[in-house]
Amino acid sequence: MADPSSYRPKPGQIPDSPGVYKFRDEHRRVIYVGKAKSLRQRLANYFQDLSGLHPRTRTMVTTAASVEWTVVATEVEALQLEYSWIKEYDPRFNVKYRDDKSYPYLAVTLNEEFPRVQVMRGAKKKGVRYFGPYGHAWAIRETVDLMLRVFPVRTCSAGVFKNAARTGRPCLLGYIGKCSAPCVGRVTPEEHRELADDFCDFMAGRTGTYIRRLEKDMMAAAEEMEYERAARLRDDVEALKRAMEKSAVVLADATDADLIAVAEDELEAAVQIFHVRGGRVRGQRGWVTDKVENVDTSGLVEHALQQLYGEESGDAVPKEVLVPALPEDPEAVSQWLADRRGSQVSLRIPQRGDKKDLMVTVQRNAQQALGLHKTKRASDLTTRSRALEEIAEALGLDTAPLRIECFDISHLQGEDVVASMVVFEDGLARKGEYRRFQIKGFEGQDDVRSMHEVISRRFRRYLHEKERTGEWEETGAPTGPAPTGPVPASTGPVPAPTGPVPASTGPVPASAEPAADGSREDDGRPKRFAYPPQLLVVDGGQPQVAAAKRALDELGIDDIAVCGLAKRLEEVWLPDDDDPVVLPRSSEGLYLLQRIRDEAHRFAITYQRAKRAKRIRSSPLDAVAGLGDTRKQALIKHFGSVKKLRQATIEEICEVPGIGRRTAESVAVALAATAPAAPAVNTATGEIMEEDDGGSTT
Repeated sequence: MADPSSYRPKPGQIPDSPGVYKFRDEHRRVIYVGKAKSLRQRLANYFQDLSGLHPRTRTMVTTAASVEWTVVATEVEALQLEYSWIKEYDPRFNVKYRDDKSYPYLAVTLNEEFPRVQVMRGAKKKGVRYFGPYGHAWAIRETVDLMLRVFPVRTCSAGVFKNAARTGRPCLLGYIGKCSAPCVGRVTPEEHRELADDFCDFMAGRTGTYIRRLEKDMMAAAEEMEYERAARLRDDVEALKRAMEKSAVVLADATDADLIAVAEDELEAAVQIFHVRGGRVRGQRGWVTDKVENVDTSGLVEHALQQLYGEESGDAVPKEVLVPALPEDPEAVSQWLADRRGSQVSLRIPQRGDKKDLMVTVQRNAQQALGLHKTKRASDLTTRSRALEEIAEALGLDTAPLRIECFDISHLQGEDVVASMVVFEDGLARKGEYRRFQIKGFEGQDDVRSMHEVISRRFRRYLHEKERTGEWEETGAPTGPAPTGPVPASTGPVPAPTGPVPASTGPVPASAEPAADGSREDDGRPKRFAYPPQLLVVDGGQPQVAAAKRALDELGIDDIAVCGLAKRLEEVWLPDDDDPVVLPRSSEGLYLLQRIRDEAHRFAITYQRAKRAKRIRSSPLDAVAGLGDTRKQALIKHFGSVKKLRQATIEEICEVPGIGRRTAESVAVALAATAPAAPAVNTATGEIMEEDDGGSTT
């Protein structure tokens, strides 16, 4: 726990102007972002007596190790920069709203030559007109089905559209009149776009004018005795009215507003938003968040506005935003919203009338959402907290291990040896930080040696990234090539080796592969290993734990707890202890360790199977006629590798069950035909470079 006075800026260093500030922990990770009209006054509040701070604020300032700030010209710029930094750094002590589900939108792809109406989820795309969000996708499809009678816009996928254009035959909707069939040229691109624009106008709330026009056309057709056309127009009007009935009228026509309500308690807050367009409720969404910072209703409203409109512009920002409490600086927030919309936006609290009544309804929805969320999550949240406390107590840790990393080794008879690293934070998996390793340089079923190598590589990378992060903070750019060899804790980065590795050091281990999601830094390297865990778990017993502890000791790391979980009796092993720690079978802490261990095993074996399948598919044995996968695997399992199989005699190959002499001769011929070329010689040292099937070694 850090003392805030150790990093408190000196008097006079902090400017008395608007700006945004960042608190960083000892690993240079941003843990909190805030803004202020006066940086000097705001930051002074954090460096008072700890007993006078809110418990959450006290936790934040004692976790932090430094504070930085950026001065801006106006409070609107501060609001925008704060939002950008929160999105970029994802600080753990900031309130972060997350949707309680993925909401579907009705989307019209106006960026295509022939716009398409469809249901869309996820991030919004440029050039697409969105309506919603809706509570259910089926509600969108019902509405679209009713409106296609009047606005026969294309709804088919690109593949169906191209196929219809190629064959000259429209799909079923084209035959029944629910598509204008632009794929076969029944309408021109201009006529189809006009239909799409009318569809968007109707969905945007301009309904009365269009319905009155259809009714006028219907009466005119009846007077001219065009009864079939009049009947069709009558049915069109009824279809549009049924579509409108699906959205309740809550406010006067032409009212565009978003109503935001907040329900909160000491620990959590729920936000509900009603989107009203053209006087009708066109969408609804909700968020729930933990109150990880000391924030009141005004602060929650401001965060909700940032989340809701941070990436929106134009008509997505309504003319009016109704809230239960105004932000701390309503003028700056109103100006920020106006800049995003391109015109004036009214930000206010409804006082009377229909808008006040509707706000009560939104507030009731927020309270129900919070109650439902607490009912669902109470046991899970309590269980995770209790599990971490039980682990800390059983292992003798000072605090609960908020970040846990688990390692597992996987191989098949010593072949395709791989390892996995999974990360759990606050008892939940962080799959974006998973890593997997290839282990080369030795063969055989030596899990202890493999574990030592993997732990060494992971924390050697951590030490290097820690050093490199320091360089970037000082210079803004790396000062040399990224090292691939070990970096002692007491030294800085070393350049990548260019010559052969001396025999005494063994082969250079392959660096850790990127996470399964392929996430990388901006320069293409895998994400940094700069954040150490509080607890390191290995899949295994006392030998694996001792190997992991020895690897940390060799790197000079002594502030990370190590334990192992043995599968046979589910015993927890600690370094240098002859007897395991036995947790009760009903222990939530044991259950969490089992989940982490099983996830590491799943991740490792999935990678190992993928590598094995790739190796078998590209095996030289594929050239042997009549040799199926079963006998291929039997040969590899018996000899251990293709290299050893290539060195075997025909008599030795015949010893494998199911392999006769004729098959053995075919195998020997196929392997001889695919034998590697003569070994290359290093001209600088005269050493022979021998190439194996699994990779190159010196």
